[in-house]
Amino acid sequence: MTLSFAEKPVLAGDRVTLRPVTAEDAPGLLELLADPESTRLTATRADLDPEAARRWYATRADHADRLDLAIVENETGTYVGEVVLNDLHAENRSCGFRISLVGARVFGRGYGTEATRLVLRHAFETVGIHRVELDVYAFNPRARHVYEKVGFILEGTKREALLWDGEWIDAAVMAMLESDWRAAR
Repeated sequence: MTLSFAEKPVLAGDRVTLRPVTAEDAPGLLELLADPESTRLTATRADLDPEAARRWYATRADHADRLDLAIVENETGTYVGEVVLNDLHAENRSCGFRISLVGARVFGRGYGTEATRLVLRHAFETVGIHRVELDVYAFNPRARHVYEKVGFILEGTKREALLWDGEWIDAAVMAMLESDWRAAR
């Protein structure tokens, strides 16, 4: 059996539901990219126009080596961000992880924590991933706290990995193994 993200699931939680992104989510992506705090925390430098955003989200389902899911607030049905498993290395059963929320209006509500747990459960328990890894920048302690809370382990630091607004920023390398996931459950 070849490991892939060809299946694009819907994952439901108490606060949020994760579902495959679609072209109709482009306004949410544009809101996310327009928020200076969201782009700083994730070191995102993308500059998409509405049509490019629609094309980007419209084609995500075509890729079996990544899983791009919209984070949708259950109460309102509103797009509040995205969570992505990417850089799949099938032979090593490993992948990368990233998450981004649309901004301060949704920060601190537990959406990111729940979305992270939902997608990790899918990765480890359904897909068969062994290792999920991420980088988190030193100026994003809130995200690092969430990652530690759900069971990611600090593996090291990439010194001065990012040049942001003329300042060098370190990146913490964190990962979760299948065994870490089981232990955290």
